[in-house]
Formats: sequence, structure tokens, C-alpha cells
Amino acid sequence: MNNEEKKNQRNYKRSGLAFSVLGAIVAVFTVTTVFQWQGISVDINTSPPTAQANELDLGQSQNAVSQAIDETSKAVVGVSNIKNSQKAGTGSGVIYKEDGDQAFVVTNHHVVEGASSLEVILSDGAKVDAELMGSDPLTDLAVLQIDSEHVEKVAEFANADDVAVGQTAIAIGNPLGMEFAGSATKGIVSGLNRNIPVDINGDRQPDWQTEVIQTDAAINPGNSGGALINLQGEVIGVNSMKIAKEEVEGIGFSIPMNVAKPVIEDLETNGEVERPYMGVSLQDVAQVPQAALQQQLNLPADVTQGVIVRGVEQGSAAADAGLKQFDVITEVNGEQVESLMDLRQFLYNETEGGETVELTVYRDGQPSTAELTLSSQ
Repeated sequence: MNNEEKKNQRNYKRSGLAFSVLGAIVAVFTVTTVFQWQGISVDINTSPPTAQANELDLGQSQNAVSQAIDETSKAVVGVSNIKNSQKAGTGSGVIYKEDGDQAFVVTNHHVVEGASSLEVILSDGAKVDAELMGSDPLTDLAVLQIDSEHVEKVAEFANADDVAVGQTAIAIGNPLGMEFAGSATKGIVSGLNRNIPVDINGDRQPDWQTEVIQTDAAINPGNSGGALINLQGEVIGVNSMKIAKEEVEGIGFSIPMNVAKPVIEDLETNGEVERPYMGVSLQDVAQVPQAALQQQLNLPADVTQGVIVRGVEQGSAAADAGLKQFDVITEVNGEQVESLMDLRQFLYNETEGGETVELTVYRDGQPSTAELTLSSQ
């Protein structure tokens, strides 16, 4: 990591458990009503609004927020992670589906990670055992199944295309545990299509880039897995993390529904998210000193980006394609590969298991191509 990258390094916190990642005007619309009378147009908004009108607008806005919270809060639950008969932590979750005598809850992977058993606390205080249907660390999502006997409300998912910067955003969850269950905070959608590099294995290198919604609605420890909703009470995101720096306030992140929905479906039906698999362990070229690249790998001086094959799994797609230790992959299907995260993003977003991709590979300093038929994992 160079000095500039170190300067730009930020600390984030998943809102339930600590983790590290690398990296780091409200639009007001006025409706003008025009009356037509004897051919004369009268614009009733030509004068500044009165104090009474402002009070009415404020009251309507407050009512809309209250109605949205009331609409969804009963679908937001607590999730207790129990390890060796001891409560290890508490997060939040959202009941999104009821099917016969079963109901399904979406929460964060980091809320349920390492649990020996799980318990869901409903809005009325009832505690029910939960079964983990599946969990995905890359998107930080998990799905639980519970008995539907005490379920009063199922949340509605919003259309991701309808979410806009500046719209009201309300976070509902259980900050600091069940003592503050059902807490709601209000803000706006501060940004869309944010990409946060996440270090999953703790090696201080990005393993994935999570697409998130940015909001200034307060997201505190325990809010993980809770709902970020709009004024219609629809869930626009699953709360996941916040920036944890003393000089930073009001920057929280939520997993948008266009990202969450297909993952939730896979976890509910298959227990996992199937992704293309090569069967190699890799390291970024940028992590290795230039002298070592040239002396040990005989890599040309102008090749400064790509991934080094550290190992090849026997019987894997990579082995079948003839890849060997110390090969350097610089392109996939003509797209430049700058890092391991680049390669993962391309494979997971642009390809499927069973598909054949073409790799540009340097071996002992000489470029060549290799065709690799991806398996699924």
C-alpha cells in the first residue's frame, strides 16, 4: 500500500460488529395549483407561504413519517446471536415473507456469523427460535426462517428505481440492543450507487466492493439488518454499516433492494449464492515489489497491474485450463484486471458457472491466452 492509499484509508463499522474496509441538497418540489375562472388564471402560490401554511405542511410531513413507521415497525425484529448458550450480540432483521406456518427474515451476515443458535424477538416481545437458511459474507446478507404464529406484519420491498437522492429515509431497528427496540431515526437518502471496498478476511486488502445507499439517518450498533424505509413504509434498504471516525457524522450505509433481492431469493431457496469459481488462490501484483516481479517472475517492467496465481486447486477449472503457480493474469475477456477485487467483480457480475472466459496470462515474462470454463461455488 503506497502513502497516498494510506492517507485515503478509512475505518468503517458494520453497525453491529467492528470490521475494517479500505478506501475511506435536498430537492424541494413545489406544487403550484392554478384555478381557471372566467378565463383568468390565478396562481395561488405567488405569495410567500404563511406561517399557518408552514405549520400545516410540517404537520403533514410529521404525519407521513409517523404513518410510515407505524406501517413497518411491526415487521422489524431483533436477532440474537447465541454462542455456547451465551448471547454474543444483538442485531435487527426484517420480516419480508410469510408462507403458511413459516415466515422469513432478512438480516446481516455479520449479525448471525458464528452463532451456535439464533433467536428472533418480535415487536410484541415474543421470542422464537430461528433457523439460518443461508448467509452471504460478500453482500453481508442472511435469511432466517421462523414460526409465523406470532407474526403481525410483513414488510413490503420498494422498487429500487424509485429511490432518489433527497427523499426521506427512516431507519428502524434496535440500537444498542433490545432495550431500545423499534427505535426510528429520520434523514434523507444522501447518495446512491456508492461502492465501499470491504476487507472480509482481515488482511487489510479489499475482498469485495459492496454497493450501498448512503443516508444521514442515524445507524447505530444494533441497527444492523434493520430496515431503511421511505414515506410509504416500503423497505428501500437493509441497514449494514456506518463510517466510524470522530470527525465524521451522519454517514451510514444500507444495502439497496436491487442488490438484496436476488441474494435473498438465492439464500431462501438454495441456502447460498452460487458464483463462478476458478479454483485458484491469488495475490495482487501491486502488493509485490517491482524488483521481485522482474527477478522472480521475469515480468516486464510495464506490467504493473494484475493478479499472481499463488496456487491451483487440483481438478479445478484453473487446473483444466493449464494455469500454474506464478502465472500472472492481466485480462479476462479483453477487460483489464487490475486487482483481485477487479477479477471477482467481473466474474460475479458478468459471468455464470459453465461459461468459458479467455484469460491473458504472463508466464516467465511471456504473454499467452488460456480458455477457462468456470465452475460454480
